Amino acid sequence: MPQRCQWAGEDPLMVAYHDEEWGVPLRDDRRLFELLILEGAQAGLSWRTILHKRENYRRLFDGFDPVKIARYRDAKVKKLLADAGIVRNRLKVAATIQNAKSLLELQKSGASFSEFLWQFVDDQPIHNHWKSLSDLPAKTDVSDAMSKELKARGFKFVGSTICYAFMQAAGMVNDHETSCYRHRQITAEDRG
Repeated sequence: MPQRCQWAGEDPLMVAYHDEEWGVPLRDDRRLFELLILEGAQAGLSWRTILHKRENYRRLFDGFDPVKIARYRDAKVKKLLADAGIVRNRLKVAATIQNAKSLLELQKSGASFSEFLWQFVDDQPIHNHWKSLSDLPAKTDVSDAMSKELKARGFKFVGSTICYAFMQAAGMVNDHETSCYRHRQITAEDRG
């Protein structure tokens, strides 16, 4: 059995997420938007909780289509808050709607969401060499800068810690532990 990062644990959904998604460079605007929303939803909770609700989020939030989400009104918000399939937090739901609006504004300027986000790492993944989960930082100067710029553009639930978790998940940083088989694979794929 391959050695994985400690956080993957034994939950089959977490293991699949670790093996197939986490740390893989992601450049699709809608998938990046989804990931940013889900990382914000995680605030105060575990990623396992959010991962087990992800399909419900996709269904209830129209596949994370920012055009549709930006049009949500009170009746839709009420319906979302009544559904136990997501985290029923009014501020997080409102942030999702605001973030859709902010994303659309950003895209009107001519930049893709991907281009905007990847500029913070000079369009190249950062490959760290952490030996254990305890070595990983909760935030960095880069996540501080991303958070500040996202907030300036009207995004919500994008604190530096959320931004760093997002960067890890989206492959902007390779934070797989050095003993994890995925660290080597992702590094090789990037340099291949």
